[in-house]
This record gives sequence, structure tokens and C-alpha cells, in this order.
Amino acid sequence: MRAIRVDGYGGPEVLVPVEAADPVPGAGEAVVRAEAVDTIFVETQIRGGWGEQFGIHPPYVPGGAAAGTVVAVGEGVDPEWLGRRAVAAAGTRGTYAELVRVPLERLVAVPEGLERAQAAALAHDGVTAASIAARAGITSGSRVLILGAAGGMGTLLVQLAVAAGAEVIGAARGERKLALVRELGAHRTVDYTQDGWTEQVGGPVDVLLDGVGGELGLAAFDLVRDGGWVSAHGAPSGGFARLSPQEAERRGITVHGIQEVQLTAEQTRRLTAFALGEAAAGRLRPVIARTFPLAEAAEAHRAIEAREIPGKALLLP
Repeated sequence: MRAIRVDGYGGPEVLVPVEAADPVPGAGEAVVRAEAVDTIFVETQIRGGWGEQFGIHPPYVPGGAAAGTVVAVGEGVDPEWLGRRAVAAAGTRGTYAELVRVPLERLVAVPEGLERAQAAALAHDGVTAASIAARAGITSGSRVLILGAAGGMGTLLVQLAVAAGAEVIGAARGERKLALVRELGAHRTVDYTQDGWTEQVGGPVDVLLDGVGGELGLAAFDLVRDGGWVSAHGAPSGGFARLSPQEAERRGITVHGIQEVQLTAEQTRRLTAFALGEAAAGRLRPVIARTFPLAEAAEAHRAIEAREIPGKALLLP
């Protein structure tokens, strides 16, 4: 099979197409022929040297989720899975490949009416967005500020918050991305590359969903009302926002970080099924902005790092 391998940390050029042996499912495993492979920003950071923090060391095949068709099953797996459309859910390793070995606890059926590309686009971001939105307790009338609102997960958070009846303020980079955020239902949009952007938010917010981190996340934290709720889960700016625990405690603000979205296999499988079901019912729409052949994974990473892509980029084996 064809796969993408990283033999050493570095720029996108270290993503190299290789021929690899076809995987054989062990007990409690299946093999999925991937038809759409998810990409997320953190994979570019892992490739660039963050891998040590995630326990990922070269050589390795990147990727953590994909969608396709089950073509083989191991001992203990119901043969009825063969030929079914399925997602190798978030947490599956080595999905930048034509064939992906998946533990049964991370295998989720794709509902009728949902394309495999849509399923792949929800496999990471749909799960994380659903988890964060549920923890945030967003209700009708809440003011919710979403940083990185035009990203793969940000676009889903906008939709979930709007569906909950919140007043949604979407912050992103540039008019093209802001137009997408408005299309998804945000009531107000803000370009956080402009000076004084926090003043355009229009006052305090009840919930901050920070998918950007860094100085932007720190500035947004000052907009959260006393007693509010923050998810500081993003780091595309180069690091997570360095929020003061003492200040959060003084103001009665609940802060959740990236550790709160490290889910068990069972939680991941349940939230994957939820996100896929919402999409199949037309209540949640992943935004797929661009697709790349698997062999062009390096180009996909370059585009992601350059912030060229609103929504999702997928690889197509």
C-alpha cells in the first residue's frame, strides 16, 4: 500500500510517500480502506518537533482518523463489518495511508446519507467540538466568543452554539473567513488581526472557546465576565494561552484546557456517532475547503500552516 512517512522532525518536506506492507488485523481489530483522511493543525506541530510531547517519534506514519470501507477483520470482530462504511475514529494511529488498522473500540459506522469525506472531516473536530460544547453548558441567551471560528473545529462550534440559542461572536482572520462564519449563523464577526479587535466584540462574554491560544487567547480572556467559562484548547499561534489560575479563581471563571478533551475510546466512539448522526440529519455541516491526493500530504501541511484553508483539508488516498 501507499503511505506517508516521517523519518525525522522538520518542515512539510519530511512527509514522504512510501510503499509499505499491507496491515493485517489482529484480534479485536479491523482494516479500513481509507477513502478520506482527516488532517488537523496539531499534526503539523507534531511533525515540526512537538512529537516528543505526544509520544510520537520518527519514523512514523502521521494521522489520527479516516473514513472508508472495512476490508478485513481480525479474531473476535463480527464479520458483518466487512464491506461496511466506517470511520477509524480519533486516536487511531497511522491514517495517512491507503489501508488503516483500527481497534474495534474506535470503529464507528457511517450513517446512511453521509459521505465518507464528511465523516472523515468530523472524526476529530466533531468529537472535540461536541465535547467542548457539552462541557460549556451553552444555553439560550449566552454570549459566546469563538476564536478560530473559521477553522475545522471552529466552524462546528459556531453551529453548535447557534443551535443552542446563544449569541455567537466569531473571531477569525480576514474577510473570506469571516464571511464563512457569518454564513454559519454567527451574529457578529471580528477580525483579530486588526488593532483594537476586542472592542468589536461588543462587551463581556459568558463563554470563551479559544481555538487559537497565545496573545489572542490572553486578550480574549479579559472579555470573559466574572463567573464565566473558558475552553483554552487551541495553540495554532505557537502555544496555548498562558492564563493566570489565580486571576481565574479570583474572578470565579472556570477554565478547561487541552487535558479536558483527552477522551477515552468509549467517549470518542460515542461522540463520533453523535457528530455523524447530527451531520446525517442535516443539523451539523463540516466545511471541507480543499482536498489533496495522499501523495501531496506535504502540500496540505503547507496550506494548513499558511492559514490558507477555512474549514477542513482532507487527504484522498
